[in-house]
Amino acid sequence: MQEAVTDRPRDLLISGHVNIDRFLSIDSFPGPDRTVPVRAHRAELGGTATNLAQAAARLGVATGLVARIGDGFPKEFLGELSRRGIDLRGVEVVRGSPTPTCYILEDRARTQRTLIDQGAMEHTARAKLPSRILREYAWLHLTTADPAFQLRLLHEARRAGLRVAADPAQEIHYRWDRGSFLKLLQGTEVLFGNRSEIDRALEFARVRRPRDLLEFVPLVIRTEGPNGASAFSRTGSVHVPTVRPSRIRTLVGAGDAFRGGFYAAWFAGQPLAHCLSAGTRAGARWIEGRR
Repeated sequence: MQEAVTDRPRDLLISGHVNIDRFLSIDSFPGPDRTVPVRAHRAELGGTATNLAQAAARLGVATGLVARIGDGFPKEFLGELSRRGIDLRGVEVVRGSPTPTCYILEDRARTQRTLIDQGAMEHTARAKLPSRILREYAWLHLTTADPAFQLRLLHEARRAGLRVAADPAQEIHYRWDRGSFLKLLQGTEVLFGNRSEIDRALEFARVRRPRDLLEFVPLVIRTEGPNGASAFSRTGSVHVPTVRPSRIRTLVGAGDAFRGGFYAAWFAGQPLAHCLSAGTRAGARWIEGRR
């Protein structure tokens, strides 16, 4: 007999990027054929899956990661994740491959432009699935990664009885197409995205409004930056205002942290509005640098 989802020992398995974020601070972005000096730089642990896992684990969610990293991934970053109690059995080190790295340019106005070297996450369509650990988890959260891999993992997770959320994030604009995205929605229960990402989902689904997506998925969560967050379900819509951070250290990862806060309240059985509010609080803490 298959165990009930609520009887499983861990809450949330997250499939997505675990990478190095390299921040470059500049006064302004260069125009064509121009050069500007770098005023400061730093390297941090990052990635959509990493950020979500850290925010969720901080709030008591039992989390695990599915990702591929390269030889150059810092051991201290893995140690940091392990100390937070995050399950790393689904993280594969690909020998001879670059580790995924984001290059984030940030000007004085905190406007950002990002470049990514996918490294070991570039071609994962045939990568091994973490089948042995799936049955330990109640939910699977699919975020940035090779669409072919995510669809295989979705199928395997559903066979194992997991509930699934879809969250392709910014990669919905350049790694997913209409066919693969609609397959992603099949068997998923929640779709996450910011405004531009949900707008892209509307284009793929050939519908006009977020609530029209409910034909494909029961719940849509849309983050709206300084305007808060909204949820669209088959029983109605909910909106909550944002929580203003007391200071701004970084905006990178705030949306992922929102998801961590949302899940913490979700697994605690809180009403949908409370889950949204918990997400906005977690996002604000992240922006302030309180991880």
